Amino acid sequence: MMLSEEKVTHLTHVLLKGLIDRDIIEFHDEEGKIRREIKRIIIGELKIGEDIDLAVRKKLQSFSKKLFEGSPEWEILYKKFFKEEEVRRGRASA
Repeated sequence: MMLSEEKVTHLTHVLLKGLIDRDIIEFHDEEGKIRREIKRIIIGELKIGEDIDLAVRKKLQSFSKKLFEGSPEWEILYKKFFKEEEVRRGRASA
């Protein structure tokens, strides 16, 4: 996971407070349940991002021409393939 457990927990508190402060949600004695659901979603999205990153890196490594991470060509292809993989997985629109 790209974020520590503490950072994800903090983020859930910040998000929930923002939703409550903006009157987007109301709840009665369900704060813990809502925070757990927010945390589950964040962790799931991070996992998907890591899976996509791994798939894209694997694809870039499979090229017969050696690409060096950080080079302009690598960066362009990484972003292109990352976006394609997000679309393929239904995480983004084309």
